[in-house]
Amino acid sequence: MGKRRARGPALAGLSKRQKRHLRDFGEQHPVRDAVSGREVTQICELPENSDQSSSESEAENEPERVSEYHKLLALLKTVPGAEEEEEEDEDESEEGDESEAETNSEGPQEVGGTDEEDDESDVLGQEEVTAKDAIKQAVGQEQADETDNSGDPKHGAIEEFTDVKHESEFSLETNFMEEESGDYSAAERESSSSREVSEDPYRAHMNKELEEKEIENISACSKTTSQLKWPTLGQLVFSSITQKLKTFKPDKEMDLKRLHLHKPLDFTWPKVNCQLLSMLNKPSDSPFTLLQRELFCIMNLYKDLFYPERTALGNGEEIRQAYCLHALNHVLKANAQVLSNNAKRRDQKPGVDSDDFRDQGLTRPKVLIVVPFRESALRVVQIFISLLESGNKKQIDVSNKKRFKGEFGSDPDEKPPNLKRPEDYEAVFAGNIDDHFRIGVAVLQKSMRLYAPFYSSDIIIASPLGLRTVIGAEGEKKRDFDFLSSIEILIIDQADIYLMQNWEHILHLMNHLNLLPLNSHGVDFSRVRMLNLNNWSKYYRQTLLFSALQDPQINSIFNKHCFNYRGQVAVRNVPMTGSINHVVVQLPHVFRRLESDSLISVIDARFQFFIDKVLPEYRDAVMSHTLIYVPSYFDYVRLRNYFKKEELNFTYTCEYTKKSSISRARQFFLKGERQFLLFTERFQFYKRYTIRGIRNLIFYELPTYSHFYSEICNMMKANNGEEATWTCTVLYSKKVMRVHPKKFYHAYAPCCPP
Repeated sequence: MGKRRARGPALAGLSKRQKRHLRDFGEQHPVRDAVSGREVTQICELPENSDQSSSESEAENEPERVSEYHKLLALLKTVPGAEEEEEEDEDESEEGDESEAETNSEGPQEVGGTDEEDDESDVLGQEEVTAKDAIKQAVGQEQADETDNSGDPKHGAIEEFTDVKHESEFSLETNFMEEESGDYSAAERESSSSREVSEDPYRAHMNKELEEKEIENISACSKTTSQLKWPTLGQLVFSSITQKLKTFKPDKEMDLKRLHLHKPLDFTWPKVNCQLLSMLNKPSDSPFTLLQRELFCIMNLYKDLFYPERTALGNGEEIRQAYCLHALNHVLKANAQVLSNNAKRRDQKPGVDSDDFRDQGLTRPKVLIVVPFRESALRVVQIFISLLESGNKKQIDVSNKKRFKGEFGSDPDEKPPNLKRPEDYEAVFAGNIDDHFRIGVAVLQKSMRLYAPFYSSDIIIASPLGLRTVIGAEGEKKRDFDFLSSIEILIIDQADIYLMQNWEHILHLMNHLNLLPLNSHGVDFSRVRMLNLNNWSKYYRQTLLFSALQDPQINSIFNKHCFNYRGQVAVRNVPMTGSINHVVVQLPHVFRRLESDSLISVIDARFQFFIDKVLPEYRDAVMSHTLIYVPSYFDYVRLRNYFKKEELNFTYTCEYTKKSSISRARQFFLKGERQFLLFTERFQFYKRYTIRGIRNLIFYELPTYSHFYSEICNMMKANNGEEATWTCTVLYSKKVMRVHPKKFYHAYAPCCPP
C-alpha cells in the first residue's frame, strides 16, 4: 500500500526541501528549482466566456490547469515561514547523530509551521487551516480530476473528491432486495418476521416508541445507577432512566445465532477474527476473545459504552474489530429493511396507507466513526471489506479502492531508519498520521462505495479536524452539518489522542449531532421514522467511547452528551500499578498541594503558587538544568510571558516550535547556558525526544498520560554522583484529587497525603 516505489530513484538527487515541496504539491518548485525548458510553467489568458464546450481536447484544457496553479504559487509567497525552511535544513545538518534522527521525524503538529515567537497567536486556533493547507487542498482538487494521480496518498484531494458515478447503484430509493443475494429471502422474511421484531436487538431498539414522560426524565438526567462486576471488563457503572434496573450479564458461551448477525457477517466474522487472534498469539477456539465478547454484548444491546483502557499495543485491534462488526451489522440490517419495504411498496395497491414503512432517518448517514489518523480509517475500511467478503466466493465490488489505498496508505521508506521511539509511540503513530480527512462509505448488498457523498453514505469515517472544517462556525456562509441529523451510532475511538490534538473539535461535533436539518435533501417524509420527526434522535443514538485513560473532559462527553434511553455503561477500574513505580532512577519526589475554591480558580491559584513559592527556590544558579513540564498550552504561554517579563535565563519548546529552534534549545539546556526549559506535554506526545542534562524537575500539573511521569523522570542519567542533588517537584490541588482520585493516588502518588 501507499506510494508506488517506482518513483523512489527519481528522488535520489533532490534536496530535503525539494522533496518536501514535491511531496506537498506533486512537482518541483517552478520558481527556485532549476527546471528544463520542457517543464517551464506555461501561462495563458483565460477566455472571457466560461461556458466552454465539453468536447474540448485535453491539450486545450491543460494551460487552464497550469494557470490556476500559477495563481496558487502567488498565494504561496505570502505564507509565513516559507523562507525559513532552507535555513532550518542548514541548521539540522550541524547536529549530532541523535539530534539528526529526531529532527528528521515529522510530527503531525508541525503543519502550522509556526515560529516560537508566534506561539501566542495559536492559543485560540491550535489547528486552524493555514494558507498553505488551503493551497494543498486546491492543488489536490485539481489532481483529483486527473486519473493518473488517483493513487497519490498525499494532501487534500480527499477533502473535495466524491464519487458521483455510482449514485444510482447505491441508492436506497431505487433498489430492491435481491431474493438470492445471500440476505433474507422472501420465505425467511415472512416466517421469521415476528421473531425478529421481538428478539433482534436492532428491531427492538429502533421500534421502541418513547413517551413524553420518558423524554423528560432523560432530559432532566434523572437516572438510576448500579454497580456491576464482569469477569473481563471488571467494575462497571450502569445508569438508566428506568427506576428498576434490569441487571444483565455476559453470556458464558457466545452463540452467533443468538447475536442476530446479518448475513454474511455470521459466516465471515469467525474467519476474520481468527486471523487477528493468530497474529496476537491468542487462542482461536472461540469467535470472540473474552474482551470482545463482553464489549459486543453491551454494543449489541445498544447501550452507550465508555471503555477507558484501550491500548495501542494491547487490545486496540480487538476493540476495532468488535465495533466494526457492530457498525456494519447495524447498517446491513437498516438497509435490508429499507430495500425490503421498497419491494413491498412497489407491489402494494394504490391508495393503501404506507405509514407502516417508516424505516429511515431525515438523512441517510447512520454511523459516524471518529478516528485520529488516516491509518486508523484505513484499518476500519479494510475490516469492513474483509467482513463483507464471504469465503471463496467472488470478492465484493469496492469502488475507488485504488484511490483510497493511495491517499490513506503510507510508504514504509518514509520513516527514518535510525529513529528510535518507545513501542507505544510506534504503535500510535504507525502508517499515515495525517489528521485532516473525511470519507463517506455506502454499503449495499454485495458492493461498497468509497468516497460516497455524505448524503448518500451509510457510514462516515472522519477525524475531528476533518469534521470541523465541514461543520464550520456560526456566521460562516459555507457550512454543513445536516448529515449529522440522523446518526444512530457514534463511535469515538482513541479519544485520548484528541486531547493532544484539539478537544474543541470534539465539543463542536457533539453540539451539532442529531439536530433537525436545515434542508430536506430530497427525503421522502412518508418513510421517515416518527422519532426523527419528533427530534428525538439523540435519545436513540448509541455512543461508543474508547480511550486509553480516564480524564474529566472525556468523562464530561459521556455524562453530558449521551442520552440513550437504553442506558450507559462505563468501565471504572482502579489502576493496580502506579506510574511512579516505573521510575528507575534514585529521585526524591516532593508533592506540593495548592488550595483552590473551584476548578475555574485553580488555574490562577496554581500560577500564583508557582511564582510565589516554587520558582524562588529554583532561581539560584545552583538549581540549574531545571525542566518545567507544562501539560496545558495556555499555561505554557502564560509562564513563558512571565519568564520573559522577569528576564529569567530560560528557553522553551512546544509543539509549534521549529526543528532548528528545538535543537538550539536542547543544546542550550544541555550545556547549562539556559537555566530553565519550558516543556509542553503535547511536544512530549508528538516527539518523545530524550532531553539530556536534566537535574531538577518541576511538574506544573500532573501529566495527562500517567506513563509520561516515569518517562520524564527516567531521562535523568547518573553522572559523577550528580544524582545526590536531583529534585522532582509536583504541583497538585485537592480539586484534582476529587475529580480524578484514581488518576492521582494510583497512577502518580500513592504515598502522597490527602
